Amino acid sequence: MPLTRITLHKDVSASRIALISDILHNTLVEAFDVPAQDRFQIVEKLPAAQRIYDRHYLSGTRSDDFILFTLLAGRPRSAAQKSAFCRTLAQRLTQQLQIDPDDIMVIIQFNTASDWSFSNGRMLSQEAL
Repeated sequence: MPLTRITLHKDVSASRIALISDILHNTLVEAFDVPAQDRFQIVEKLPAAQRIYDRHYLSGTRSDDFILFTLLAGRPRSAAQKSAFCRTLAQRLTQQLQIDPDDIMVIIQFNTASDWSFSNGRMLSQEAL
């Protein structure tokens, strides 16, 4: 049940965003143990002045095409699973959309089922996971 915020440049087209979204979701399903019907994403298109990042920190060279994926998930994953997810996502974005791997950053955070209410003011139970 991850919620992913995708932050990218304001000039990215709707069709390219749809492809990025699909690649992300398919990778979550295949490499992060997310149900296929569990898709929650927020896309932020920001101008350059609102995307402030170091172009070289722990990376080669980030360009204006830099994309930040911030995942908030309700169930922890192993280090191996997180690593496989990040690696697979970067490979797919690079192969399918020619996005430079230096332009792909992923942050994964976890909380608990009791931190989520999907509807009707009811909190999610651990058993529902």
